[in-house]
Order: sequence, then structure tokens, then C-alpha cells
Amino acid sequence: MAEIPVHKSSGNVFADIGFTPAEATELAAKSRLISAIGETIKLRRLTQAEAARRCRTDQPTLSKVLRGRMESVTIDRLTLWLMALGRTIEIRVRPYNAKAKTGHMVTTA
Repeated sequence: MAEIPVHKSSGNVFADIGFTPAEATELAAKSRLISAIGETIKLRRLTQAEAARRCRTDQPTLSKVLRGRMESVTIDRLTLWLMALGRTIEIRVRPYNAKAKTGHMVTTA
């Protein structure tokens, strides 16, 4: 039986499958926000239709996003949905680091 090659993860599955660093960062952030939306809907015991109404979108769009279809939704829109569902969004810019070549985005949920 042939051995399957194993590669250590970078910590970002999107980077591991070949997206650029910028794309991988954005997709990882979207993924975390979408998970938080799904968790909030579950915790609040909302139907997708009710959650979509609160988010001012339609149920099919919300359903697609919850199933991982991220290409049609922005981080901005996801944060608006979270706020509409009663979550608090915190954006913090860290102090300038002269040693860093580039900055990066960190999302937590």
C-alpha cells in the first residue's frame, strides 16, 4: 500500500491549499465570522428564515453562506449580520511595529 504524503499545516487551511496570503487571510476571517453566525442562530434558536429577516437578507442567501459559499459576501456584510443577531464586533488596530514587513489580520470568535 502506498504511503499518503502528509504536510504540516501552516495554521490556515486556505494558505495550505494554495490561496495567496491575502486571500487566505480573508477567507479564514470570513470562515470564523460565518461560524459565529451559525452558532448565534443555534444559540438563539432562530430559524434560518427568522435569522435572514433580522439580517435583512433572504433565507437562500443566508443558507448558501452558512454552507460555506463565501464568494458573494464581504467581511463587512458578515459583521453587520452578526450585529443584527445581537453580537458585538470589536475591531482593534495594534500599535505600529517597525520590524514587521507587513501587517496581518487576526479574527477570534
